[in-house]
Amino acid sequence: MLEIVSPAGSPEAVIAAVQNGADAVCLGFSELNADKNAANFTRDEFGRALEYCRVRGVRTYLTLDTLAYNRELSEAAELAKEACRLGVDAVVVQDLGVLMAIRKSAPDVPVYAGEQMCIHNVEGVKMAAALGMKRVIVSRELSRRKLAYICRNSPIDIEVFVHGSSCISYSGQCYLSSLTANGSDHRGECARPCREIYNTGGHDAGRPLSLKDHCLARYMTDLEVIGVAAVRIEGREERSEYAAIVTGVYSKATRSGKMPAQEEIAAMRKAFSRHGFTDGYYTEKLGVDMLAEELDIEKDDSIIFSTARRNYLNGEFQRVPVRFVGTVSEGKRVKLAAEDDRKNSAVVYGPLPDTAFHKELSVAALQTQLHKTSGTPFICAGVKGTVEPGLSLSISAFNDMRRNLLSEILDQRKIVPDRAEGEFTPDSSPAGREELPILTVSVMRADQLSAEMEQLRPKIVYIPVLELDFDLPAVRDFAQNEDITVVAALPQIIHDNERKRVSEALSRAVEHNVTEALVGNLGHVLFAAGHGMDVRGDSGLNVFNSETLRVLRDLRMKSAVLSVELSLAEIRDMPKPLDTELIVYGRQPLMITENCIVRNITGVCTCENFSGLTDSGGSVYPIVPDFGCRNVVLHAKKLFMANRRRATSGVGLWAERLSFTTENAIECAAVLRRYMGEGDYEPSGYTRGALFKTV
Repeated sequence: MLEIVSPAGSPEAVIAAVQNGADAVCLGFSELNADKNAANFTRDEFGRALEYCRVRGVRTYLTLDTLAYNRELSEAAELAKEACRLGVDAVVVQDLGVLMAIRKSAPDVPVYAGEQMCIHNVEGVKMAAALGMKRVIVSRELSRRKLAYICRNSPIDIEVFVHGSSCISYSGQCYLSSLTANGSDHRGECARPCREIYNTGGHDAGRPLSLKDHCLARYMTDLEVIGVAAVRIEGREERSEYAAIVTGVYSKATRSGKMPAQEEIAAMRKAFSRHGFTDGYYTEKLGVDMLAEELDIEKDDSIIFSTARRNYLNGEFQRVPVRFVGTVSEGKRVKLAAEDDRKNSAVVYGPLPDTAFHKELSVAALQTQLHKTSGTPFICAGVKGTVEPGLSLSISAFNDMRRNLLSEILDQRKIVPDRAEGEFTPDSSPAGREELPILTVSVMRADQLSAEMEQLRPKIVYIPVLELDFDLPAVRDFAQNEDITVVAALPQIIHDNERKRVSEALSRAVEHNVTEALVGNLGHVLFAAGHGMDVRGDSGLNVFNSETLRVLRDLRMKSAVLSVELSLAEIRDMPKPLDTELIVYGRQPLMITENCIVRNITGVCTCENFSGLTDSGGSVYPIVPDFGCRNVVLHAKKLFMANRRRATSGVGLWAERLSFTTENAIECAAVLRRYMGEGDYEPSGYTRGALFKTV
């Protein structure tokens, strides 16, 4: 049966989820989780919550799913170790460095890949498994057929997000909040600028970046059939009643094998949905119907909330199977024994049975009394017994014996299993290179290459693999220039059904002596290496600390781009066991979307001629097409550091990259020339990104 994973942002939310059928709950135990708005647990609250769940057979997952600075890795390691001592069942992570810190400090605890790792294909799942993870929470953009393919070929469990608010960007690839509103989604501080109104070409475009809430309540049986192991409900920042009501609907649908009634869906929408529900990704019905609505629903949810709260505070969801054995013999104390699903067992003795004068005790009566486990987490799974004729025993005596028996088993279930512990030692690698960094260039289109750029001889030029048409003179000239290394840049997102096209392009690149590939996703490392190419890491890998660099080094990467959310001070102090690259020019990608924003606004696919989105402050965000008819939302301002080269060149970098997106070939060459200390190019209005933020 599908495991239902519910949100628990407070001690009461734990009770609400458990008493409505959750099989597992997600809890935060520090600031290192992606729901900082949730009322995270103190140590004592966390311990009590874990015990509450453990005795009831409910698994507990600690969320450490933010990117961690180097200075926070030791804290993450200790948190994982403490959580293990308290009995947590698994830890959910986004950051590869946090993964390694946990592996060293708490080697026995299972680690799951969080959705923000943006794992969306079989290769990504296999890479997660190779890194020691036991489960992957895959990207929510996957359709049923894509999920089915992954499940058939996955060596580990697959978990699917089924309910909650949804960002239009692929999770783990959204920088809109961090680079425009100073609140990083990767740090649990998203300011949700995607929910704002935008316009395009002077016309109101509504809320083109705001999606309806994700809801797959109708597909629980279907998800189980295709091989999904667990389904996740999100919303730890919501009130406890949310956990109760939504968990109850999904639990009932899973256990009954039936779709939720329309009244149940309506109740969830009325009480909690701000924008309506969508299943567009799962059913492959993308488009404007997935965009958020302004719901005209009269809010009268006090009765729904009060009923839900009363039920979860006064009920007990019976889920722990227990089997009883009873013996009633003349002249001997009544004996009852029980065993639960974990092989915990107990034996109790009662009084001597009385001689029956009216109604004698029978095996059927014994079974009836032992089935009365209401008000406890236990449910009777069977009774065996022997009862000699002519004897009786009071109901109160039976009740006392059953109560004592179950209490003893309950105490046994509280015991935390022993687990190994280790020590995490922070990286002591040098803080990078002392020599000046080289200049590299990335282009979005082959027509951005020019003879002038070639003459300037950047050390590396990253060209999208699907733009590597060697019949084009510019591409051919760059590939044949011995002073320039051409690297094939893979798309950020490659679903399994798109793999063939990219593979053919990689093979053509190899035939023309392109021996290196740039990848921005874990799922593409093995893909590129399988073509015999050396691999470099792109910004989508979200490199935030030296432990992540160490992981990528062990994966035999030649270099890696540092996160666009790091400051120069943080970069300077970071040990660098692998060559590091920093983007120092260009419009930074803020989102990559499966749903075509341009088509949703205009009704047609006109990505090449779209003016962009304009926010309330007048800033215009260009939108460019990407592989698979996806969109990339770019920053309104270009990152510009040519006049601050001294600051960037002294932080231990191997390379500084100029990222060209909307520029033409003439502008690309002018920018490169300026960074080489020539010319006077300067964009009209620019940003320093996060490079000078306060640490």
